[in-house]
Amino acid sequence: MPRQPHRPNREEALALLHEYVENENLRKHALAVEGVMRHMARKYDGEEDAWGIIGLIHDLDWEKFPERHCTMTRQILEEHEWPSDWIRAVLSHGWGLCTDVQPESTLEKCLFAVDELTGLVTACVLVRPSRSVHDLKPKSVKKKWKVRNFAAGADREIIRKGADMLGVSLDELIADVIAGMRDAAADIGLDGNAV
Repeated sequence: MPRQPHRPNREEALALLHEYVENENLRKHALAVEGVMRHMARKYDGEEDAWGIIGLIHDLDWEKFPERHCTMTRQILEEHEWPSDWIRAVLSHGWGLCTDVQPESTLEKCLFAVDELTGLVTACVLVRPSRSVHDLKPKSVKKKWKVRNFAAGADREIIRKGADMLGVSLDELIADVIAGMRDAAADIGLDGNAV
């Protein structure tokens, strides 16, 4: 009888993240995506822990193996006997960039849609006097969206493609990402200026 894949808990996923990702900003990005994926799981009736953990480790190999992004994550997660559907979900966020795994499930479409957008939202928060995601409005993000050299690394085309996949407006997707990042604000350093 084949062994059942291991369903890791958050502590195991976080330990794995810390083993492969030392850069503080990359860790914060992982936590931001986790927070948003948990929010999306609640919205779309998904399994919150699974969605969150997948969001947390989606860029596991980015710091150490950028030229083999997603490929090394697959190898690492297979070695740790993670469930194949979780591994597939992680690979799907690199669709069209570094993998040919097209997002199919709602979980995969959400991960694809929110990954780049968390970076844009973070940049929007960091230029605010409050430095808080709690008072950020979607219209502020939309205004910065149009400034091409603002957070230029956040690929607007991928974000728009992700929103289309989910069948939601860009405004709705932005609002969801802000809501998910508010839940993680303290962990990602976007809770605002200390008083």
